[in-house]
Formats: sequence, C-alpha cells, structure tokens
Amino acid sequence: MTSAAIHVAEFRAAGTDLSERRRSGVSTGPLIDIAAASDLTSMHWGADGTLRIGAFTTIAAIAADTAIAAAYPGIAAAALGLATPQVRHLATLGGNLAQRSRCWYFRNPHIACLKKGGTDCPARSGNHLYGVAFDLGPCVAPHPSTMAAALLAYDATIITDRRDRLTIAEAFGDGSNGASDNALKPGEMIRGVELPLALPNERARYKRAISRSYAEWPLVEVCARAVINDGAFQFIRLAAGGVAPVPLRLTASEAALQGKRASAANIATAAREATAGAKPLPMTGYKLDLLEGVVRDLLEQLAAS
Repeated sequence: MTSAAIHVAEFRAAGTDLSERRRSGVSTGPLIDIAAASDLTSMHWGADGTLRIGAFTTIAAIAADTAIAAAYPGIAAAALGLATPQVRHLATLGGNLAQRSRCWYFRNPHIACLKKGGTDCPARSGNHLYGVAFDLGPCVAPHPSTMAAALLAYDATIITDRRDRLTIAEAFGDGSNGASDNALKPGEMIRGVELPLALPNERARYKRAISRSYAEWPLVEVCARAVINDGAFQFIRLAAGGVAPVPLRLTASEAALQGKRASAANIATAAREATAGAKPLPMTGYKLDLLEGVVRDLLEQLAAS
C-alpha cells in the first residue's frame, strides 16, 4: 500500500462529500468556499419554457419544485431518490455533478489509484463488486452522480465560469481518462444547468436498484423519457448510471423502440438491448441483469401511464 491523498485546491459548497474526504485524509488541499450568489441559487424559467438551475440549488429544492415535476418529472424523481432527506437538504446540484468517486480504493487514503496520481486502478485486479459493467477505460469505478444521468436523459447543458453549454458528454468525457471524474479544467467551477423545452405530452420515470441498505449508492439507475402517441413510441430516451465510468445513453434500447408499438414484446426486446456493448468485470455481470430489469420496469410504467 502507498499513501495517497488529493492535495489540489477544491471548491466547497455544502461539503457533504468533501467533509467526509477530509476527515478520512483523502483530501488535504486548500479549500475555496463558494459564495451563494443569486445566479447560483435561483431557478430561472425562460420565456421559451427552458429552465436554468443554479449550481448552488439544493437537491431537496429540485425534488420539491412542482414546476420541475410537471415539466421534467425525471429530474424531480431522480433528485427525490437521491441519498437521504438530510443529505438532500444540504447537497447542491453542482456538488452532485462534481462529486468524486465512491470507489473504496479511492476513498482509502493509504492506497494510490489513478484518480490520486497513481499508475493503475487497484479495483480492476482487486474487489470490484460495485464496479462498472461497461468497461470503457482504465478506471473501473462507476460515475457517482445521479443527477448527471438524469440530465443526460434531458439533453441538459452545464454552464461553468469559463464555458457555456457543455453537453453532459463533454462535461464528463467518454471514460478514457481514468484520472478524473469529469472533464472540467483545474479551477473551473460549475455555475448552473440549462434544460431545454420539454416535449409536448412527454412522460418520464426514474428508478434505481440498490442493496438492502436504505439510501445506499445505486448499483444501477435509469432515467427514462418517452412520448407515446397512438400506442407507439414517438420519442424515447434512456440514460443510465452506476454501470459505466460516465453517465451512459442506452442507445441500442432507444433504437429498438423508436417508432415501435408499446407492446410487451417490443419492450422486452428493448430491455435486452440495454446491455448491448457491455463489458462486465469478473464480479459485475449481475449488473447487466439489474439493468435489463430496471429498463423493462420503467418502459412498462411509461407505456401504462
């Protein structure tokens, strides 16, 4: 084992994750406190029906907002399913997006890993029971942000203090950089998120599969959106978390349903396609069964609503 800690400066908002890392000795660098400016704490609805949510907005505020629940029900449901009420009332949208890996090797201050300047991923050859099922790069820890997966389903963009309108894919990369949890530049701060206009008559659901512990980190989570007209999927979007080093679009499932009848057979086919391209690790094959089941449940709910 090698002593390993994060010595770079880090932003602090509510500090729900950062405080834990500092107590354990994983993070030891200087802190930059974020001032709660009005644009960071507000929700602004544009005249065209789009929404900008400030990065300092709490997860609880997002979950409780009736306008968000009406226009973007998948976002509200994801926020409501996250962590515990106590954490949701403190944790911020920006903090959830920028949080660090939950991997137990990363969280151990005595073990070096790629995200702490090490040369390899100890989880790959070690205990990776909660690791990725889509092996996209050198790090096998799943991306930790529930809100990132939900925002991916909504084609949201991230605004920083240096760049406007980063797509979720641009903000979090493709998984090939195992040294980072996101593609933000050093010192770059998230200031907000923009959501495009909701589609007419769209419906959405969110579901996570967890272990027995209440409020456990999800093994698999999916946000699903759909527009169903005359019994057929006119629009479908599926985004998953917990299965890859980045939030992941389930494009094969989407393609299997686009324009198709919302039948049990088509839904079952699309659910099986959720695992297309998966490369599970020796211990993570079970996540593929969970993913297929969660997708099927969500699609059945969307078809019945």
